Amino acid sequence: MASRIFPVVKFLVKGGLAGGAVYVAYDRGLLGSNEQGAEALRKACEVLPPAIEEWTNYAGWQLPHTPKFDFSFSNFWNTGVKTTMSALSVAPTKACEYSQDGWKYIKDLIK
Repeated sequence: MASRIFPVVKFLVKGGLAGGAVYVAYDRGLLGSNEQGAEALRKACEVLPPAIEEWTNYAGWQLPHTPKFDFSFSNFWNTGVKTTMSALSVAPTKACEYSQDGWKYIKDLIK
């Protein structure tokens, strides 16, 4: 009987964690507009280092100091989006070229 209940409980726990993560992300503004996302990132950058330092002091660990980043995440995000869209736009052409090359290779092997 317990072996049948365990998968159900496991599924419910995973679903609850996933639903909670989505709720927290929505509540903090991560799923909103660009301005809300930037504001959430700024708040996280202010809050996380003191919280991590407090937990490491509590646990007795010694962590190295975090480096300071001096770049815009939005520029890197935009570059990633552009690269992805560029790759998707040439994907059919590349797939055709690769299939023709593969077909030629198979023909050469058969000869």
